[in-house]
Amino acid sequence: MRLRSMVAACLCSLLAFCFAVASWGQATTSLGGLITDAGGATLARATVKLIEVGTGAIRTAETNRDGQYQFSQLLPGHYEISVSAQGFAAIRKTGIDLLVSQPATVDVTLKVATVTSEVVVSAGLQPVLNTTDATLGNAFNEQQIQNLPSEARNVPDLLSLQPGVTFLGRTDQDTGTQSNGNTSTDSRSGSTNGGRSDQANITLDGLDVNDVNNGYAFTSVLRVSQDAIADFRVTTSNPNAEEGRSSGAQISLVTKSGTNSLHGAVYAYNRNNLFHANDFFNKQTQAAEGLPNVPLKLIRNVFGASVGGPIKKNTAFFFLNYEGRRDTQGFNSNSAIVPTASFRAGTLQYCL
Repeated sequence: MRLRSMVAACLCSLLAFCFAVASWGQATTSLGGLITDAGGATLARATVKLIEVGTGAIRTAETNRDGQYQFSQLLPGHYEISVSAQGFAAIRKTGIDLLVSQPATVDVTLKVATVTSEVVVSAGLQPVLNTTDATLGNAFNEQQIQNLPSEARNVPDLLSLQPGVTFLGRTDQDTGTQSNGNTSTDSRSGSTNGGRSDQANITLDGLDVNDVNNGYAFTSVLRVSQDAIADFRVTTSNPNAEEGRSSGAQISLVTKSGTNSLHGAVYAYNRNNLFHANDFFNKQTQAAEGLPNVPLKLIRNVFGASVGGPIKKNTAFFFLNYEGRRDTQGFNSNSAIVPTASFRAGTLQYCL
């Protein structure tokens, strides 16, 4: 009975945490536009219905006296919009892809209807241009995240691909090799438009995930996998008031969610030494010692699975992702000047 009570308490705590995260952390976007007739006159009190394709969620608004409509606090995703007004043929636009922290504008023109009709405009899933504010930066959708190459499939590494962003890396003072991150005395491993790396602000679903202890550039304290991220945006300059907090880049990451259809994936990625060239000095040492020509080993395996779907259609959804990583790495090679064999044997030769 005690074990059963502990399990029940753990499940309740997990559910409470999930609902708390869902309610507190929200990375959102917005959509607005102008409704006009064929002559360019604005239409007041037209009904605008916005439908989230994956979950079936519906929001409805009316245009004001200037023919404008606005939807705020929208979750990023794929949408379609339906517009209707008395005496006009209803029109439905599909393939609207709303990205995080990137306000979108969709204007609609209605035609006079002689009979009850509906016009469907399908443009495919295309990102909508931001003509609403002065923020600069690019948003990446799920397909782009999957297709872009990244070291060890770490999503924050993709943030350095933005215009105006520079990743410098650092030199390890002990080994002299380049690696990611910072030293304890230098936080300039990356820069956005000249700003310090510790002035960037990273959020995951609206929650702060900055590495405040080290100030690493483009680094989140919570590792996120490519298969768990729906989209992200880096605002390189002119952030809006809701982002703020720091003078550098504003980085918004959004996780995937379940939809009305069950979907999932199983994946495995392998990095091996099949086509690796041996280091010159390591090869010379191996040849002198009669050893085979074998490069230093660095084998990396990344594997995982994800699944999402409905708990109750159009109401509640779930999404789960697991990812593991296993590395096998040989020792680093070092070059050094050592005494010759005769010197080690005590035979000293002097040249006059």
